[in-house]
Amino acid sequence: MKEVIPGKYHEEVFNKTTLERIDTPMHDAAFELEDHLKIELIEKHFREIMDILGLDLKDDSLKGTPARVAKMYVNEIFSGLNPKNKPALTLFENQFGYSQMLVEKNITFYSNCEHHFVPFFGKAHVAYFSTGKVVGLSKLNRLVQYYAKRPQIQERLTEQIAAELKQALQTDDVAVMIEADHLCVASRGVEDVNSSTITASYHGKFLNQQIRNEFLHLIK
Repeated sequence: MKEVIPGKYHEEVFNKTTLERIDTPMHDAAFELEDHLKIELIEKHFREIMDILGLDLKDDSLKGTPARVAKMYVNEIFSGLNPKNKPALTLFENQFGYSQMLVEKNITFYSNCEHHFVPFFGKAHVAYFSTGKVVGLSKLNRLVQYYAKRPQIQERLTEQIAAELKQALQTDDVAVMIEADHLCVASRGVEDVNSSTITASYHGKFLNQQIRNEFLHLIK
């Protein structure tokens, strides 16, 4: 067994434990079908759902809905299930020797709760300390949106973003906070339109209370 030094990043241990533990549950045949076949099958089955609900699929407003929903599922709101759509995180040398916290806040995202398949949406705040590399700012937005575009749980989404940044930047010094409104709470069930959910993932230097407080102050 390899010695694990506290606070030191270990790629092999990290890859085999953290990433697998928080991966989105998918079956072994998830990518056997091409996207156009998935769209055809979803359209067929969604048409059946609408028919069971009693909707008239000959109506001009409804007849195209199954195809629209199928394309939306595969090409848009669940496109993050396909690893081919994962953004490449472009890294640059930290040539200016910037050693302070870097924060990208208020990253807008839309996702869907995997329990009821209704939206939740909000803002993500991401921060890290460079150990020699920095990531293109737009890539942070794309990374958040990639993991959001799948059936999700907010806690998992938070951890997936943090884990991906830790792996890409080769550092533990990463923080992610997400504030979101869930329509599964607002539009059904308890129907509470005023509540929101906050999740956070702190690692490395961000486990220090003073640094964490600085991060929280900056994202206010």
